[in-house]
Amino acid sequence: MNRLLIATNNRGKVEELRALLHDLPVQLVTPLEINLELDVLEDGSTYAENAGKKALAFAQASGLVSLADDSGLEVEALGGAPGLYSARYLSKPGATDADRRAYLLKNLGNKPRPWQARFRATVAIAVPGQRVQLAEGDCRGEIIPEERGTGGFGYDPIFFIPELGRTMAELDMDEKNRVSHRARAMMNARPFLEKLDLRGPV
Repeated sequence: MNRLLIATNNRGKVEELRALLHDLPVQLVTPLEINLELDVLEDGSTYAENAGKKALAFAQASGLVSLADDSGLEVEALGGAPGLYSARYLSKPGATDADRRAYLLKNLGNKPRPWQARFRATVAIAVPGQRVQLAEGDCRGEIIPEERGTGGFGYDPIFFIPELGRTMAELDMDEKNRVSHRARAMMNARPFLEKLDLRGPV
């Protein structure tokens, strides 16, 4: 079967992307599964730059069509922060997702509510020897001061979607993959993926 490399070892992202791509006639593989160790410095100034850089590096290293994404949470009251630095918003060594959520809420403590926010994602697909293809998606909501739900990862437990009346962490995988920023970016990327010849080295 043809293979598509999901260029991340973030278990939450892998789970979401496997669910989003389950109906494509390809074998989805991770760097861990093909014994590829690669650390790409995310020093771009946009989500697109970071996603493209990761996808291209993994495609060149593996010889496989590679899919990467970069995403972030942008909070209006914080001028769009943490944005590109969402995954490393707190510089404390060994900081967890819970630590970053607590830090975000601390920084919002003296700001008037509602704390409007959006998740943004850019998906990059790199075919060895070809130009990188990009697709974007976003999901709007607001940050709430108490965590709700046990699903998802990152900032999901404090990202509330008013029209659903639930946080991202209270959605099951099918629900999340209808409304999330990553799901919307993947929806925009699917036409390109469906046209690809995903064969790579055996």
